[in-house]
Amino acid sequence: MRFLLLPFIAALSLSASAAHAQTPRPVNIDLVTRDLVLEPPATPKSAPLTLDAAMRALNIPSISIDLVEGGHVEHRLSRSPGNLYQAASLSKLVTAVAALRLVEQGRLDLDRDVNDDLTQWRVPPSDLTRERKVTLRGLLSMTAGIGVPGYSGYAPGEALPSLVQILDGTPPANSPPVRVIEVPGSRYAYSGGGYEIVQALIEAKTGKPFAAAMEELVFRPVGMSNSTFAQPLPDNLAKRAQRGHRADGSELPGGWRVEPELAAGGLWSSTAELSRLLREIARAWRGEPSKLLRQETARLMMTPQNGGPYGLGGVVDGSGDSLVLIKRGQNVGYQAYMLLFPARAQGIVVMTGSDNGSTLATALIRRAAAAYGWPQLGELKD
Repeated sequence: MRFLLLPFIAALSLSASAAHAQTPRPVNIDLVTRDLVLEPPATPKSAPLTLDAAMRALNIPSISIDLVEGGHVEHRLSRSPGNLYQAASLSKLVTAVAALRLVEQGRLDLDRDVNDDLTQWRVPPSDLTRERKVTLRGLLSMTAGIGVPGYSGYAPGEALPSLVQILDGTPPANSPPVRVIEVPGSRYAYSGGGYEIVQALIEAKTGKPFAAAMEELVFRPVGMSNSTFAQPLPDNLAKRAQRGHRADGSELPGGWRVEPELAAGGLWSSTAELSRLLREIARAWRGEPSKLLRQETARLMMTPQNGGPYGLGGVVDGSGDSLVLIKRGQNVGYQAYMLLFPARAQGIVVMTGSDNGSTLATALIRRAAAAYGWPQLGELKD
């Protein structure tokens, strides 16, 4: 995952509620996939492009899109020979849902010192944690003072580290140790390392490997039968996986990088299954029967924490009808994005097998915002 500041502005003149009321139903998919404006432009005098032309301009060989309207998928579009992608940092939002389910069950606590719950590894003592401890709330909201923004993965066949080796930064891990680098709760700072601590918490409280715990806590209840945190990817799923590509369009050696940092970026999934998860979260937020979360938990998830832009698992912005949950994912060779307007039962999931995927996803989301009357989105960190 690369930590970037992504300009993400949908220029809409109408208020959220008025635009929504005036939007015709159903929306023609062509309104989303034509007149795409790439930023930066593909060429100095680049005109608006169709989806296929934009894919060619950006060397993107594959993309999948789910558009959610009224709590159901109104459009599903794929330019892909395989339907599984690396979800990259979208993994974090899925992990957050699992952790919040354990909070609801009383097995984890948002504000307890995580060392009270960790078993195979502990946050090393530090002067920075003398008065303020690392908590699950801080980890999920990127305000726990933990370092290591992201991970680059491993070549297929390369030796993979265990979770403890990842956390301690010892061979064969290719990443630095996960340590407290600022006073917990003092500010927002993106941290994949923090989510590896969440992974350790989930394993400690379930007594199961992370992939199995996620199957029980999230995938099975929602019906995400093709999603997995198994790394390396099992052969039966590898046959359906979309390969990753560099910005120049070249395929990654072996097809992809292996991502043993599971909670931070190890999920394989599809737009179909991630949009199903978003719809389930939205139902919980609205107080409708949910297979995952209570309403109060879903609403807390979409409340900024400790003065940062993050709720519990993703960026949140706006309020009421304009409230939006946003998560972006970027692994080597794969980029993805998803948005959810829970009150409006609207959203989008975009997954690509390319290092240029965020550029195209941004253009698509701007077009979707205009077509569906979404509220204006400002410049957001994720």
